[in-house]
Amino acid sequence: MKTLIVYFSLEGNTEYVAGQIREATGAELLKLVPKKAYHDKGFAKFFWGGKSAVMAEKPELEAYDVDLSAYERIIFGFPVWASNFTPPIRTFIEDNKDGLKGKKFAAFACQSGSGAEKALAKLAKALGIEDFDQKAVFIDPKARKSDDMDAKISAFCKALDPQE
Repeated sequence: MKTLIVYFSLEGNTEYVAGQIREATGAELLKLVPKKAYHDKGFAKFFWGGKSAVMAEKPELEAYDVDLSAYERIIFGFPVWASNFTPPIRTFIEDNKDGLKGKKFAAFACQSGSGAEKALAKLAKALGIEDFDQKAVFIDPKARKSDDMDAKISAFCKALDPQE
């Protein structure tokens, strides 16, 4: 099944997982980059990122080129901000509503604390689906690299295509 991983990564955790999934499944990657970068350190990171997520902001993104009709499945990846999925994902969904219709969806969330299950539920609602075909939550996968973390990522990949 031709798959596209659409992700936003602030500190590299989500990008790390997206890369692992790409290696395991052959999926293609689309990294979302907001035109105005988010703060990535200290109090400002949590305050402005959390505010942006809670207020359901839709930041303008750097241009990307993707033909969604070429893909059967979209996997969304994001860090959890204030129990929400990140605003660049919201922008992508809003900008591509028609192209996302009829797709299969999976998702993964990266977090340091909690809130991933709520964030995944909110993402499902934004996509107009009951739930994802597969979903996973990873705790600081790049920052806390381990055999156990790699096994969790591998299990998610295998669950995407159980017949393989």
